[in-house]
Amino acid sequence: MSRILTGIQSSGRPHLGNILGAIKPAIDLSKQPDNESFLFIADLHSLTTIKDGPTRREFTRAVAATWLAFGLDTAKNTFWRQSRVAEHTELAWHLSCFTPIPMLNNATSFKEKSDRSSGPVNTGLFVYPVLQAADILLYDAEIIPVGKDQRQHIEMTRDIASAFNRQYDEDVFVLPEARIDDRLMTIPGIDGAKMSKSYNNYIDIFLPENELWKVIKKIKSDSTPLEDPKDPTTDITFQLYSLLASDEKVAEMRSLYEGGNYGYGMAKKAFYELILKQFAEERERFTYYMTNNDALEAELQAGEAKARLVAGQTIARVREKLGFN
Repeated sequence: MSRILTGIQSSGRPHLGNILGAIKPAIDLSKQPDNESFLFIADLHSLTTIKDGPTRREFTRAVAATWLAFGLDTAKNTFWRQSRVAEHTELAWHLSCFTPIPMLNNATSFKEKSDRSSGPVNTGLFVYPVLQAADILLYDAEIIPVGKDQRQHIEMTRDIASAFNRQYDEDVFVLPEARIDDRLMTIPGIDGAKMSKSYNNYIDIFLPENELWKVIKKIKSDSTPLEDPKDPTTDITFQLYSLLASDEKVAEMRSLYEGGNYGYGMAKKAFYELILKQFAEERERFTYYMTNNDALEAELQAGEAKARLVAGQTIARVREKLGFN
């Protein structure tokens, strides 16, 4: 049996990139009988960017509702809010005392976010990889599904865990392995760059229909005239459509592009209708959980009780080695 762990930040409502790149693959893995999945909402991590409490609570609810809308089996798996399990922050402190500063200085994501920041860079962003390591090591996770941009953080987690294990000459922590799906490495946003809340180029599939259509219409395209043939491989709408549609439908769309007399507006309409059809049940379940907070809380609190049991066992091991027991 493999123990798999995935976390999604509550720094916004999940978008299509989050769903295709992390949530759906994680749920698919969780359905395999030989896998044991730990899936959490990384609301502590969101504090590096979001300081407003009500906003964070709303985003946290939206992330939870998305996991549940896409069919996460909370009886088989463990699903919780990071902030409700205090062992995350305790272990982060312990691990920080085994983490060399040059390692954090070399974190690519920290450099990129620092360069984009218009104000002072907070310490939380700098030590982000240590909390992420605690998230993983706390649950003896073996497999971490991540995008290419997170590979370095998993390597850092392994280095931190190895340093701790060497100190005490014992395998206190399991060394996790990154799992990267090359096909879903980068989901394009409406401007062609990687879909991200930071770039404001994302598609929220749970928007009301009229608002969703307004977003789809903004997908960037070139100025090729309606009557001319078009290259589907360079068009963002076609790329996004291909991620959702069947091979048969993708082939049909490709033929329309190459045949001429097919405009980008038509392709956007087809993509919009595909989203509504393919995610009809998920949109309905999302609305249910967002409007029924008791049902949402029941799922989260049950998962948090399960998470604390596992986290408590790990912290007990760590405290014993550190002399805090």
